[in-house]
Order: sequence, then C-alpha cells, then structure tokens
Amino acid sequence: MKLNRRHLFLSATAFALAPALAAVRPDTARAEDLSGLMDPGPLKDMVMGDENAPVTIIEYASMTCPHCANFHNNVYPDIKKNYLETGKAKLIFREFPLDPRAYAASMLARCADEQFYFPMTEVLFKQQDVWARVDDPRPPLLQIAKLAGFTQESFEACLQNQELLDKVNQVRTKAAEVFGVNGTPTFFINGEKYRGNVSVEAMSEAIDSLL
Repeated sequence: MKLNRRHLFLSATAFALAPALAAVRPDTARAEDLSGLMDPGPLKDMVMGDENAPVTIIEYASMTCPHCANFHNNVYPDIKKNYLETGKAKLIFREFPLDPRAYAASMLARCADEQFYFPMTEVLFKQQDVWARVDDPRPPLLQIAKLAGFTQESFEACLQNQELLDKVNQVRTKAAEVFGVNGTPTFFINGEKYRGNVSVEAMSEAIDSLL
C-alpha cells in the first residue's frame, strides 16, 4: 500500500524499541552491504559538526521513539560538546519513522528553514510526551512548529506534501532493506553498526577507539 498523507494522524502511536544496552557493541547479526551508507539519498543529509571530522556517526531515529528521545536529551549534549564541536566527529541524522506521528514530525522538521532543523528536532524530542502520547497531536505540533516560523497554513501545507512524505519513506525503506535497520536508535560509527539505548560513556568509548 502506498503511504499517503491522509494516514499521518490516523493511528495511535506505536513504538518499536531496540533493546537497552549497557555499552555500545557492534551489531553483527547480519552482514549487510554498507558501502552505500554515504551515498546521496532523496533528502539532503542533515549534518551536525565538521564535514571533515575523522569520525562519522549516522543516526537513524524516530521522533516518537523513547530511546531516541533519551539519547538526544541526555547523551547527545555531551557528545555534541566533546566531539561534534571540537571537530573530532560529525553526526548525520536520518529519519526512520516508526508510526504516522513520527512521519508527521519528521516532515515538519524538514519543512522548516534549514537553520531550524536541529533546534526543532531537539524540541520535538524534549517535548515528546506532549505531542506523541496525546489523543490529538496537531495542536502541540503546531505550537512547536510556530517556534520555527510556521503558520497554520504552512503547517497544513507541509503535512499535505506527498512528495516529501514519499522521500521520508524512501530513506526509511533503504535503511531497512539495504542497511538492516530494524529498530531505533541505530547508529553507524565509521561504518560499524550499533543498536540500542546508549550512555555518554559507551558512545564516547566507541568514538575514542577511532581517533
């Protein structure tokens, strides 16, 4: 069935959670061909950090995933300070929506002016309980979107953008079918795949081993 914009808010939020891990460990369950990880996709890669950093972290995340919110709220700030802002690593954020509401949130972040992409993503994760677990997510999502300059009209237009929805789904489909992503968050650190809810110490150890 072709994913259609009318499905965005139809179902209750569902979560596909990766297991919590005490440390970051490579996922060796499958031997996917990861040679195309850095190939251009249908959507521009959103990058935080120095493009020439020696370590590349690719994160596949769903805006409605609690483990993803935990990473961005409690782990990412330290990783950003110690590695992204020091030129040691860069982070590429890619969409892997798990449910209609996550698709909607991802689309809104993409529709925002590029300078607001990461700030809006951070707010969506910080306020996840406010919009992802309520009966009607539209009002709180609209309020978040207004912080990035949306109007009611641009908010609705974004959510009705079938081309954008298709591109977000293409990113998700390639991650699942080619790179073996089956839960969130999933990280690729210099091409090595890791899954799970990670700590600052575990993520730092994985990055430091490559420096």
